[in-house]
Amino acid sequence: MTRIVVLISGHGSNLQALIDAQQRDELGGGQIVAVLSNRAEAYGLKRAQQANIPTEHLSHRDFAEREAFDAALMSRIDNYQPDLIVLAGFMRILTPAFVQHYAGKMVNIHPSLLPKYPGMHTHARAIEAGDQEHGASVHFVTEGVDEGPVILQGRIPILADDTPDTLQQRVHALEHQLYPRAVRMICEQHPT
Repeated sequence: MTRIVVLISGHGSNLQALIDAQQRDELGGGQIVAVLSNRAEAYGLKRAQQANIPTEHLSHRDFAEREAFDAALMSRIDNYQPDLIVLAGFMRILTPAFVQHYAGKMVNIHPSLLPKYPGMHTHARAIEAGDQEHGASVHFVTEGVDEGPVILQGRIPILADDTPDTLQQRVHALEHQLYPRAVRMICEQHPT
C-alpha cells in the first residue's frame, strides 16, 4: 500500500475525486491516510471526515515565518509516514527545505499544459494568446513554481465563446479525471 497524505486549502473537489477513486479501488494500491489543511474552514476537511480519513488543521497564521510553518507541517505529515504527498489546492508557496524533504514524492496539479503558463491566471493567458487548446498537468514538485517533471497531462479545446471562467470550469472537470489517473500511475510504478 502506498500511503498518501493530501494537503488542501479550500473546497477540496480534487480531493473528492481522489476519495471517489480510492473507494472504487482505482488508486493503484494507494490509500489516503490523512488530509491536512492550513485553513480550518476548508470544506475539503469535511469531505475527508465523511470518508473516515483523519484530518488535521495547522494555520500558517500561527507562525511568524514561513519556515517555521513548513517545519511544523512536515512534522505533522511525517507522523503518517507517507510515501506520496498530493497537493490538491494547497495555496501556499513551499520553502526549499519542505520541497527537498519530500523530493520525488510530492505532486501537484496545475491548470495549464506545462511548461506553458506556470503561476496564476492560466485560463485568461491561454485565451489572450489565441491558443487552440488548454488543459491541466500533474507534475512532481520542485523548488521552481510549476517547474517539476510532468507526469500526465490532459487537453481540451478552447472554444470560440470561452471566457476565463467557462474555460476554468471545463479544465477543473478535466482535473477531476486526470489527478486520480496520475496518482494511480505513481502508486502502480512505485509500490511500497
